[in-house]
Amino acid sequence: MSEEEEIEEEMDNYSRYLLDRVKQLENRCEELQDKKQDIEDRMRDEEDKKIKFKREARKLKSKLERLKKPPSVVGTIIDILDDGKAVVKSSTGPKFIIDTLEDPDKDITVGSRVALNQQSFGMIDILPPPKDPSVHGMEVISSPEIDYSDIGGLGDQLTEMRETVELPLSKPEKFKKVGIEPPKGILLYGPPGTGKTLMGKAVANKTEATFIKIVGSELVQKYIGEGARMVREVFKMAEEKSPSIIFIDELDAIGAKRQQSSTSGDREVQRTLMQLLSEMDGFDPRGDVKLIAATNRPDILDTALLRPGRFDRLIEVPMPDVKAREKIFDIHTRNMNLADGVSSEELASLTDGSSGADIKAIATEAGMLAIRDDRDRVTMKDFIDAIDKVEGSAPSDEMNISSEGLMFA
Repeated sequence: MSEEEEIEEEMDNYSRYLLDRVKQLENRCEELQDKKQDIEDRMRDEEDKKIKFKREARKLKSKLERLKKPPSVVGTIIDILDDGKAVVKSSTGPKFIIDTLEDPDKDITVGSRVALNQQSFGMIDILPPPKDPSVHGMEVISSPEIDYSDIGGLGDQLTEMRETVELPLSKPEKFKKVGIEPPKGILLYGPPGTGKTLMGKAVANKTEATFIKIVGSELVQKYIGEGARMVREVFKMAEEKSPSIIFIDELDAIGAKRQQSSTSGDREVQRTLMQLLSEMDGFDPRGDVKLIAATNRPDILDTALLRPGRFDRLIEVPMPDVKAREKIFDIHTRNMNLADGVSSEELASLTDGSSGADIKAIATEAGMLAIRDDRDRVTMKDFIDAIDKVEGSAPSDEMNISSEGLMFA
């Protein structure tokens, strides 16, 4: 091998060495780049954790500061003085003269509830009026799916109720043109199961007014003054949400005649009744607040409840006659799969003395008899057997409860 060839071979070896070294350095560089990226990612994660920990620390510190603050004292404004001062009675008992809040958006009146600093008794904020959750739960949010067409045989009663309740709220100008005040309230009375509560549900569905439903027994409370307070709050809520309708079911629970009673429970019911009488026709106008009440014992109601000015219309909801029973049968069987030969007219003639609730029970029982026999059609025999079963299970003295004895004051 010549000297030139040896030099050329050495150059080739050196070149291969340099190329290998460059590749090693490039691989090392890539490894370092990957490590750098991992370190940067970890640093970002650590920074995010640091920010998160700082945020949580600020929240905990803020919560700790709130816990360190002394609780506020609730007070009631009993008088407003000159120079931005007011007399406040605190919940602890004593009265204080304090500076009022200099906030034009805050309306401070006598009777307003305020929050006071426990140490300096300075006014911190104006509190909303107290609200009884049981009272506000009486407001019907979702209207019942009951229409006037679902009530059979009570056309005249429904007309009177719509004239008294719906017409003054929807077309008050008619009463102004005639020059009379619209009726304030309706009392629905009659035997059980004749559709009094159903009429109230239909009004709740059809009217756009706020509907407030009360059961009379809900106003009977254990402690003195609680029932009267609930009555006040119900009418106050109705006034705030007017136009509104108050429906009192089972009025006789609190509206029985006042008697000389020796029990504290009876005296408390009488206090609730007196508050109800005051709210119905007191010094303060009721505005667009209509009252509907229902009872099946009109004979025991206090005469003060029945006088005009409180209940301007007393509507009797009687037991249905044969034509009304036929309409009620049509209503309760319109969605049933009936066999040929089922006659509402014949069923109505067989159910003398039955109420609307009895007829609904008869239709349901007839459907159950068909299901028991694994049939998809209800026959006339099913209805006849259902009539025998339902009317045979109802005491005879409850089938025809008379509403005689209703006295007008």
